[in-house]
Amino acid sequence: MVFGVVHRLILQSGMEVSLEVTYRDVALAHERIKAFAKRTPVLTSSTIDALTGAKVHFKCENFQRMGAFKFRGAYNALSQLSPLQRKRGVVAFSSGNHAQAVALAGKLLDVPRTIVMPAEAPSVKLAATRDYGAEVVLYEKNQDREELAQRISAERGLTLIPPFDHPHIIAGQGTVAKELIEDAGPLDILVAPCGGGGLLSGCALAARQLSPGCRVLGVEPAAGDDGLRSFRSGKLETIALPNTIADGARTRSLGRITFALIRAHVDGFLTVTDAELLNSMFFLWERMKILVEPTGALAASALLEKKLDVKGQRVGVVLSGGNVELKSISALL
Repeated sequence: MVFGVVHRLILQSGMEVSLEVTYRDVALAHERIKAFAKRTPVLTSSTIDALTGAKVHFKCENFQRMGAFKFRGAYNALSQLSPLQRKRGVVAFSSGNHAQAVALAGKLLDVPRTIVMPAEAPSVKLAATRDYGAEVVLYEKNQDREELAQRISAERGLTLIPPFDHPHIIAGQGTVAKELIEDAGPLDILVAPCGGGGLLSGCALAARQLSPGCRVLGVEPAAGDDGLRSFRSGKLETIALPNTIADGARTRSLGRITFALIRAHVDGFLTVTDAELLNSMFFLWERMKILVEPTGALAASALLEKKLDVKGQRVGVVLSGGNVELKSISALL
C-alpha cells in the first residue's frame, strides 16, 4: 500500500481510496458497523459531577467488542475490502488493541490476518489476538514495526491496515462521538485520548456536525506529547518512542491524515503523567465500578486531575478501552 501525494490512497489492488474524511463518512461507517459493534453505554457519576461542577457523560468503549473502540475502525475498513483483498488477507501493526480489533473483524468477515506486535505487548492483548485466529509476528524494540508490516505486505500481497492513519479507520472511530452525542445530547466539551489521532480526529468530525460549538480536546501521556507539540508548532512533530504505561498511546507522531483533521477540528491538547493515570484508573474502578486501561483513562484523568475548567459545562469523556493486564497494573497500584 502506498500513500498518494495529495488526496488519494493507492491500494495494492489498484483501487483508490479518498484521503478526505468528512462527517458523511462517519455516518456511513455507522451504518456498516452497527449490526456488529456494540452501542456502548454512556454512564454518569454524581460523585464526579460534584467534584468537577459539571455534568459529565462517559462513553464506555471498555465495553466494546474486544474491549476497545478500535473494533469500529477495523470493521469499517475490512468491510470495504475488494473480494480479491479479502481472499489474500490483511496485515496490521499494533501494540495491542488495533491488533485485537483487526483479528476479530477479520474473523467475522472471513479475512486472513497477520498482526505485527511488540514482543513486550501486554500478554492479555497477545493472547486475545491469537485467540481470534490471527497469525502474530513479534518484533523487538529496535525494529521498525511499520517497515516490518510493509515488507510482509509486499511479500505476501496483503493489504496493510494501519492503526490510525487511514480514512476508513478514522471514520469508524468517529462513530464513538456520534453515539455519545446522540445519547447524551449536545456537549460543551468533548475530551478524548490521543495516540496516533484516529479516535480524536474522527470524534472531532462528529462533534462539529452534531454539537456545533463544542470544544474538542485531545489528551496524551506527558511522556508522549507529540500531538501537543505538533498542534503548537503547526507541523508534524516526531518524538522518541515514549515510555509510558499508556501502551496504546506509545506513538512517535500523529498521522498525516489525522494531523490535518486535528488542525482543522480540534481545539487543544492536554497531558497527564503516569502517576495521574494510575490515580484516575483506581478512582474509576472504585467509584464507577468499571475496568479501564491506562490509555482508556487518559481523557478521564485530564478531567479528574482538573487540567481544565469544566464548571457548569456539559462534558463528554471517551473511555477508550478496558484491556488491562491486571498483574502488572496491580503491582503498580
